[in-house]
Amino acid sequence: MHWLTLPEPRKNIAQAFHDLPSAKAWMATQPQAQPMHMLAAICLQIEAIEASTLPPALAVELLNLLRSAAVPAQDAIESRYVRKALPMPEDDERCFDTAQRLWLRLGIAYLRLTPHFGPADKCLPLHRAACAFRMAQYCHFQAAREIPEILDRLLFGVLAQAESNGLLRQALPDPDFRHLGEANIAGHLAWAFMLRLIDPYRLSAAQLTVANRAISRWRELAGFQSLPDDDPKAHSVDLAPLFGAPLPEGVPRWLEVRKVVRKIEQRIEALAAGEAPEALKLGRELSGPACIRLLRQIDASLDAQYPQTSTEIGEIELAFGPNYAYAVLTGELLAPAGALDAGSATTLSHQRVAMFGFDRVSAMPTSVKKLNVPSEKWTLVDGKVLRAQDQEGARRLAPCLIASSHGGQPRLGVMIGLQSLATGALAANLKWYDEQIEAGRLGRAALQDKHTQATPAFLLRDGTHYSLIVPSTAGLRLKIGITLEGSAVSHLVPTEVLERGVDFVRYAVTRQ
Repeated sequence: MHWLTLPEPRKNIAQAFHDLPSAKAWMATQPQAQPMHMLAAICLQIEAIEASTLPPALAVELLNLLRSAAVPAQDAIESRYVRKALPMPEDDERCFDTAQRLWLRLGIAYLRLTPHFGPADKCLPLHRAACAFRMAQYCHFQAAREIPEILDRLLFGVLAQAESNGLLRQALPDPDFRHLGEANIAGHLAWAFMLRLIDPYRLSAAQLTVANRAISRWRELAGFQSLPDDDPKAHSVDLAPLFGAPLPEGVPRWLEVRKVVRKIEQRIEALAAGEAPEALKLGRELSGPACIRLLRQIDASLDAQYPQTSTEIGEIELAFGPNYAYAVLTGELLAPAGALDAGSATTLSHQRVAMFGFDRVSAMPTSVKKLNVPSEKWTLVDGKVLRAQDQEGARRLAPCLIASSHGGQPRLGVMIGLQSLATGALAANLKWYDEQIEAGRLGRAALQDKHTQATPAFLLRDGTHYSLIVPSTAGLRLKIGITLEGSAVSHLVPTEVLERGVDFVRYAVTRQ
């Protein structure tokens, strides 16, 4: 495969062992209670084996031993980097780097050994390489880190070798991942490609876990094909854009997912009929309605054929969170409920100083554009927004509520797909609401503290359909009526959760 050049291992790492007995003895001396130190030591020995002149069969056995020790250690540090606010703290970043590097180097070590085996014996190292590259990819999705191009190429490299040797569907047991049963190379690769296709950066940590679990169960229902299926019921997805160049001859270009889509439809039907997600092997992380929304999103992602991105460029100022979004949309301070009626000049003064830096009513700007709402400058490039590594800004976690007056018209939207790039910059997509929007405040009970800050709410109207966005801490309950102050519609009943972010929830509502 002239199109795939494997990264070279370091040549200056001393081998700590040369056979299985000495490897087991070395493993027994490693700090089992310190997974980070253990993973770092294992990773070094993987590279030492890769650069060694050990017999290929022995090298595979040693890699298998190291892999078995790495799996529980990696599980122990996983929570340190799963969907943390970006940019991550250095210690958490180090955990991610260690985990992804271990799986990447392990996969490369297995792949480098495959040419030394005959066609019948290539299956195990190719299988282990496919699994390792999938795990490395998943680490990037969990940490919301950009996928390096080499990882996509390596997945295609395994696909090419397995296809040419007729090994894609040969099943093997895996003692380190017993829950997968007897798995095959095609299943691991389809799993990796399908996760990539659904744009997992747009998912929350809980959604990603459920999506990964579901796709893992359906992985072997997908099939690789050189040509798209001409059956009207077929559902073939083009993999070439993931390669980033014309696919080399002999590499299957199409992933047929019709059976996977049917499974998604069946799960949605069962959930709508009242089945619990856990009974459908989807886990406990999401409620039934939340699982339905996720499955519909996955289905839609498998339908999308890489739409063209916007070419808009320039700077955009973004205000984050419901409170600042309210200020951008209304040009007003979010005062405590009843404060304006009570004429609490002291409270208003403190709020003006806190948000705008002045307290004179005469100094209050009358135009939304002039409000000094705390915001961050991001750069629009090719349909995404970027924040450079050296640019000031808070740590961010998506999906989160945003607002902007870019273009002169206040807009409300959501930042989605936030990820950290290899350059250290942050990148994300912005989704703006097209509905007519009214910003108001949630009404409060008579006994509720009137001196706490009012709760912002945003009423979205699309013809006769209404939805309401409130902070995630608002505590609304379905079918329980609420009042909305500062809006033309004052009495509403939440009927369904439509969308949930880290700092907001969007409900379908009806007028009461």
